[in-house]
Amino acid sequence: MKSEGRHPRSAFRFPRLGAFRVVVIGSSAGGGKALREILSGLPADYGLPILVVQHLHPGDNGGFAEHLDREIKVPVVTPCDKQKIVPGHVYVAPANYHVLLEQNGTIALSTEGRVNWSRPSIDILFDSAAQAWGEKVIAILLSGASSDGTEGMRTLHILGGLTVVQDPRTAEYPVMPRSAIYAGVVDRVMSIERIRELLIEIGTSNGVR
Repeated sequence: MKSEGRHPRSAFRFPRLGAFRVVVIGSSAGGGKALREILSGLPADYGLPILVVQHLHPGDNGGFAEHLDREIKVPVVTPCDKQKIVPGHVYVAPANYHVLLEQNGTIALSTEGRVNWSRPSIDILFDSAAQAWGEKVIAILLSGASSDGTEGMRTLHILGGLTVVQDPRTAEYPVMPRSAIYAGVVDRVMSIERIRELLIEIGTSNGVR
């Protein structure tokens, strides 16, 4: 497996940079550090909204989002139901709630059952974003010890979005990115540094900087 470039089981379909409307990121065990490393490199006037599902302890009460907000330049928000997403903000799913992206650009929160033993579920976020905005979505899957995110990436892959995973060799827990790779739904396998560079390039193309 190549750590950079096209995965042999997946064609890389990259629309023009300015076509993207949202970034969705899923991370679990070991993914918090990778997430911080990616987001800490983004400028304060980043040009896209970013929705994040990090598998959290049920008693988190916003602590993860608050800590992340202190470490990165982009404002971090714990969203409310029906909140409109805007560029240059990171929306972190609250513990015990699924987060869905709606076609009109609002966030829906749900307390429906766990998916892949998780609530929030990466699959639900990715699938809803794919159904809402299709090829205008870039999804990134980081370190984790479950298969959460694979089925949501499958939907996005079919609908033409860009799917990226952390190189499993650099992940503290490689199960989650490997699951998506083995499913054949990944466009790019990248190091954390390259993922950060890609997001900066995409955000610059979509923003007003």
